[in-house]
Amino acid sequence: GMEKMVVCPYKRPNALYRLICFPWAGGGTSQLAQWGKLFSSSVEVLSIRLPGRESRHKEPFAKDMATVVNEITSVLLEELQEKPFAFFGHSFGSYISFAVALHLKEKYGLEPFHLFLSGAHAPHSEAFLPIKAVPISDTKDEEFLEYIEILGGTPSELLQNEDVKKHLILTFKEDLRVLQTLSFERAERNIPFSCDITCFNGSEDKSHDVKAWHDLTSGDISFYELPGGHFYLLEPSNEVFMTKHITKCIENAGL
Repeated sequence: GMEKMVVCPYKRPNALYRLICFPWAGGGTSQLAQWGKLFSSSVEVLSIRLPGRESRHKEPFAKDMATVVNEITSVLLEELQEKPFAFFGHSFGSYISFAVALHLKEKYGLEPFHLFLSGAHAPHSEAFLPIKAVPISDTKDEEFLEYIEILGGTPSELLQNEDVKKHLILTFKEDLRVLQTLSFERAERNIPFSCDITCFNGSEDKSHDVKAWHDLTSGDISFYELPGGHFYLLEPSNEVFMTKHITKCIENAGL
């Protein structure tokens, strides 16, 4: 399962820490897997490949968040027990990383030492509800395509290719379907995490309810707004800022 699900072009078996990256809706592993070359030898970067895309394109898409979480956990559990790990997710990937972290904590008492979240609402916030209300089956492909184009992040030449375009829309829809099955009700006085959380956002992206992440950890929480829209993180200057900041957080964790 490891080779199928985890992409790690810059293998560092002697690294002290692992950073596990989760893709955005419709996305694959290529962008975040390349982060490996931006980190020092003390950090190994793994990127998660979900079914239905890249080398797993023949596999059926996951039906719900529980399936995604269970697969990731079962494949990575041994690795996660070996050395300290942090999670990074963008948009849909933030929600997956949250769901995986919650499952690890509740079932195995394991926790990332830092959650880096990007372009996402806190999952128990009011702002998350409209995402759950999108009528996927009744929404035309053209509308999804329009939304994908507005979000950016997909090279326009890819969208000129009919097959690529069709597959991208399908992947995006299936990821949204998975996202709609994420249900998290915060119980009174129950703070699920003790790790630090960093929230990144694009300055021109629609505003996300990031403040509500405060409710979910007893650790420190910080917020950074970087220039750009929803895919601000694809800008090389932002990528450099983020990877430097993540490095600093990892080194300061003093594990």
